[in-house]
Amino acid sequence: MWAECVNVGKFRGRFSQTGQDGESVNRCSSIENITCGLRMATAQIEKVREFLTCVIFQELYTDPCTLRCDHTFCRKCVTGYIQTRADAVQSKTIPCAFCRQDTKVPHPSRPVKEWAGQIKPSIIIQVDDTNKNCSLCDGLGETTPGTSWCPECEETLCGRCAKIHRISSGSRDHGLCDLSGEVKVKKRRKVMCQEHKGEQVKYLCLDCNKSLCQSCCVVYHRKCDSVVTISSQMTRIKLGLSRKVNGLKKKLFGKSKKIEKQKSRVSEIKANKASVKEHIRSTTNTLVENIKHKEKKLLGELDAKTDTHISQVRAAIKLEEIEMQMYRQHCEFIDQALVSDCEMDLYDAYQAWESGAVELGDVRDTDTADTRRIDDIRFTPDTDNVQHILDDLQLGKIDVTYQTETCRNLIR
Repeated sequence: MWAECVNVGKFRGRFSQTGQDGESVNRCSSIENITCGLRMATAQIEKVREFLTCVIFQELYTDPCTLRCDHTFCRKCVTGYIQTRADAVQSKTIPCAFCRQDTKVPHPSRPVKEWAGQIKPSIIIQVDDTNKNCSLCDGLGETTPGTSWCPECEETLCGRCAKIHRISSGSRDHGLCDLSGEVKVKKRRKVMCQEHKGEQVKYLCLDCNKSLCQSCCVVYHRKCDSVVTISSQMTRIKLGLSRKVNGLKKKLFGKSKKIEKQKSRVSEIKANKASVKEHIRSTTNTLVENIKHKEKKLLGELDAKTDTHISQVRAAIKLEEIEMQMYRQHCEFIDQALVSDCEMDLYDAYQAWESGAVELGDVRDTDTADTRRIDDIRFTPDTDNVQHILDDLQLGKIDVTYQTETCRNLIR
């Protein structure tokens, strides 16, 4: 973030210089660079603040501790959360407010309000509470700026107290760190015994795999064969941690490769989805074409039947017109006979009528009379059968293949 501030300062200087020169293009570019730098700095500050915020209290950590699941909370937040969970008190565990995983309490017989104090402090997040003033002078009611730091006593000392500290028999071997300048002093975290108050944990029982204070060694681990100082095991511990880190880095690399493969697999799945969709649409279109073909066949049959019906009706119309013409002719013949007053003409007309020469059967075509005549044309859908077919119709099915255990191990 300091580097970004320096860059912002450079941008401001460049802006002033180009402003004096009157170069508007460089001035606009500098403003954009300043805005970009401030935006990046703000984003980094937000990320850091989010990392250092307790999810329970929604404030910056105070005395953070890390549970078994590697989630970090303030001790007072953990204590307050435990008191709201009767099941946790009954099971003598500390539940994680984030993932619900339980952390076993080392000494559950103690009061619940002390359970969070038994959890190890966070090794990643530590609050810098170094007093900038001399601790000894503060005890005397004086305020003196500190110039040295004693990692053994964990106290800040002024110049006068530092001289006394160096010549005192109990602290002459302590290495003091200079606090002047910009040197960052790395504090050593002291772990105090939970049972024997005021005693620092300095020993390790390899038989029981427990960290101990001097009183614990005497009281509880006299019969153990391998009780050593923690400092003597630093080489072995560092070597083990280094191996653990290397193993974790290999796992991280493998996970990153696996994620890349899975991302490419997502693209393949999407492409396969598009292909399957196209296949389904193609199958549906084929069925639709078959239905349309049946529709076309029905429409063709309807056209043929309709044309036949129309032809029959027109033939009937023509026959009726012929009969009307014959009736007109007979009417004219009879009218003429009646007007003529000739006895023979009247007799001939009467004989023609009595003989049935003007009946309908005399003029109808026998072939036409024997032909089956269409009365009406309708469409009767086979609804039940079609609905049954549609209900039973299956375009296909989606087949899913699952990975075997061998394939999953190969992917891992």
